[in-house]
Parts: sequence; C-alpha cells; structure tokens
Amino acid sequence: MLSAAAVQGNRGRLPGAGERRGALPFPDLWILVPALLLLALGLLMVASASIPIGVNPKTGQGQPFHFLVRQASFVLAGLLAAGIVFQVPVARWRRVGPALLVAALGLLVLVLIPGVGKEVNGSIRWIGFGPINVQVSEIAKLFALIYVAGYLKRHGAQLQTADFKTSALALARPMGVLAVFAVLLLLEPDFGSVVVLMATALGMVFLAGVNLWQFGALQVGTAAVMAVLILSSPYRQDRVLSFLRPWDDPFGKGYQLAQSLIAIGRGELFGVGLGQSVQKLFYLPEAHTDFLFAVLAEELGLAGIVVVVALFMLLVWRAFEIARRAERLDMRFSAYLAYGIGLWLGLQALFNMGVNMGVLPTKGLTLPLMSYGGSSVVVMCLTLAVLLRIDVETRAGGVHGE
Repeated sequence: MLSAAAVQGNRGRLPGAGERRGALPFPDLWILVPALLLLALGLLMVASASIPIGVNPKTGQGQPFHFLVRQASFVLAGLLAAGIVFQVPVARWRRVGPALLVAALGLLVLVLIPGVGKEVNGSIRWIGFGPINVQVSEIAKLFALIYVAGYLKRHGAQLQTADFKTSALALARPMGVLAVFAVLLLLEPDFGSVVVLMATALGMVFLAGVNLWQFGALQVGTAAVMAVLILSSPYRQDRVLSFLRPWDDPFGKGYQLAQSLIAIGRGELFGVGLGQSVQKLFYLPEAHTDFLFAVLAEELGLAGIVVVVALFMLLVWRAFEIARRAERLDMRFSAYLAYGIGLWLGLQALFNMGVNMGVLPTKGLTLPLMSYGGSSVVVMCLTLAVLLRIDVETRAGGVHGE
C-alpha cells in the first residue's frame, strides 16, 4: 500500500527507468461486464423491435435484420473507438477541455446551417456523412462535461468561498456557457438533451461543493426557465398535457404513451416471450429507438425490467465509487468527470424509462447503450472508456494521473 505522502510525491511525475508507463491495472469488471451485457441485450431487443419496419422496403430495404446489422456495426465501431480512447491519459482530456468546448459549440452551430443539418421527424439534429448520420448533441454533451469538470478543478476554491461576489462570478461563468449550449440545442429542437445536460451539470456543481444557497437559487432559476420554455411552446405544452392525461386522447396526442403503457402492461411478470411483442407491429412508434424499453417490458416482463435497472444502477454506483477514490487522491478533474459520467448515464436512463412508463413527459431520449442509434451507442462507449481510464489511473495510485 502507498502512504498518503508517497501518493502525493508520485502524482504527476514521469516514470523512472525501472517503471513502465503502460503498467496499469486491468479495467474494472464491474463496469465492463454490465456495459457489455447492456450492449448485448440492446442488440437482442433492437433485432426484435425492428423486424416489422425492417421488412418494409421504404424503411428497412426489405431486410428483417437491417437495423440489427447497422446497430451491430455501431457497437463494433464504438468498442474499437473505446479501446483507442482508453489509451488517452486523463490529464490530456483536461488540457484539451477548452478546445473541445469550442468544437462542441461549432458542431451545434454547424448542424443549424441550412443544407448541412439533416431534418428527421421535425428536428434538425444530424449531420450526414454518406450513409451515416451523426447526432452532434451526443458529442456535445460529452465535450461539455469535460469542460465543466476542468472548470470545477480550476475554480473549485472560488465556488466554495464565503465571498458572495467571488463565488457568484465563479458559478455564473460555466452556467453562461451551458446556457449557450441550451439555446443551440433548443433551436434544433432537442429539449431532452437540454434537460439531461443541465441536470448533470447542476449535479456536478453540487458535488464540487458550491454554496448551498447559491445552488438552491440556481435550481429555482433553472426550473423557472424550463417552465417558461414549456409554457411558451404549444408543442411542449401538448407533450406535458398528453403525459398527464394520455387516455383523454389515446388515438391522438396521447397515442404514443398509451401504446407504450399497453406494451408494459402486457408484459406482466415474465413477459409474452422474446419476439412476441404485439405493440411493435406498427402500433408503438419508435419501438426500436426511444421506446425500446416498452418492447423489452412487453417481451421480458418485470423480470427484464429489474435486470436492466440493476445493470444501470451498478454502472452508476461504480462511477461514483471511482469518483470518490479520485477525490481521496486529490485528482479533482478525474473525480468531477467521473461524477458527471455517472450522473449523465443514470439520468438519461431514468428519463427514458420514466417516459416509457408515463412518469415523465416525452423527451425523445434514447436508452443508453441499448436503443438503436449510432451516435448514442458510440459516444456512450467512448464515455465509459474515459471512466475506465479514470478507474485504472486512480487504482495505480495516481502515478499516471493528472
């Protein structure tokens, strides 16, 4: 075991002649195994949920496993890219954080330029590269979290100070940057990503030790802005009202949620059986993407739901454990980034499941690692690779750290 003095002495120095820079511990199996299980289960459910639209020549080129093949290629690409990203030291992410921030803002502006961004279902969220569409908001969320983690490391003491002006200015700067992100995302529009990003950033700021009264005021202000955004848009109002009373108009505004609830109800304890879903047969829109969880609940029942929830909880728990270990080693950037990854993964999974079960309004968010979509799967694989890198560096005693 390394003493605290030895850890402090070793952190940040270059390896000596008898040390190997690549001698890091094996990645945490409590992250690897749940993540791989979710990816595998996601592939299985995408295969089942997408067959009806796959056989349609207009949506799936007449191939029943068209979407499965594409999703499998996305997963493979994500795993290969994750292997590369895992080799990048955490300190390098901290150094390039400002550049990644500029890149994220540039992508969010680029997708809004006519002729560049691609419109799907009324939203302009994708940039096309041949047969592949990249959802830039997924990349922007990761880059934003890296920036916030770096900012909290640099200005953590100012956030925690008792001086009102100093702490208020320190808090206002990252919130101002995130407000620009929010505006650009709303122009797509992508309200769901705004909610996830702001909630994750607020959680990171809270865990960094911001003054409670300022955090409370920030929460109230954010909630007020969200309320104004909902009330100012008839489209968002309709989503909220249909979420509260889906059965008032089950064939109109409440149709998607009503079909999702029917699917979940049919699943009962152990489901109707893999591949036996009825709701995926053109009753439930977006069955292989945003509402994959409802098809899973129908086919695998409450048992399947419990397994999926347990796997996500395990990932979030490990992310927070890694963050706490990094804090003990005074690796602040690693700690804040690990907290952010855990919050992002947990909140997006929670929001997606909540939407499917009628607990939250429809937001258009994918279920991480499981829903069909290349951008979401690849970016989440990269994000978990960063988390695994933080894990191995902290278990190495900080020698390879920030």
